[in-house]
Amino acid sequence: MADLRSKQVFTTGEVAQVCNVSQQTVIRCFDSGRLQGFRVPGSRFRRIPRDALLTFMKTNQIPLDHLDSGRKRILVVDDDEAIVEMFTELLERDGRFEVKTAATGYDAGVLTEQFRPDVILLDFKLPDVNGNVVCRTIRANPNYEHMRIIVISGVADPDEISELMAAGADDFIKKPFDINAVIDRVAEMVKVA
Repeated sequence: MADLRSKQVFTTGEVAQVCNVSQQTVIRCFDSGRLQGFRVPGSRFRRIPRDALLTFMKTNQIPLDHLDSGRKRILVVDDDEAIVEMFTELLERDGRFEVKTAATGYDAGVLTEQFRPDVILLDFKLPDVNGNVVCRTIRANPNYEHMRIIVISGVADPDEISELMAAGADDFIKKPFDINAVIDRVAEMVKVA
């Protein structure tokens, strides 16, 4: 079941497994329009996107246990390996978080789509783009409304910080920082005790 936690599109058989119902029940819900999805062109196969499955499960009060590890997903975006390693180790050891990392804005975009993080810890100066470009790109996608963005940077220019906040960052933390304060801020943003 663990591999279903990261899937973005499900077969009717996988939905049946996640929802603990028969595949026929899933097909009936799909065909009646209660479960949104699409048919694979040129076949009779049905596919259900993750967002549609979550909506269906919440509407029908089906527990999300099989889709949600209970841990909040954190994406660390920084090209400094030492910072990435430190965040990864401390956040994973904390036990409340699942962590993925990216070193460029491009990789951050790919992982944002695949991993659907709850919080993005974002360095301002990346090798390919600045953090404000990443913020604007994420804020332009309505599917990412729930994501929180914390920019972490040595940049202290008030104008650049204002620009980041205007681009969609939720918070700004200056380097050097207290790692425990950052973890507490992440936990506060995603409401984990």
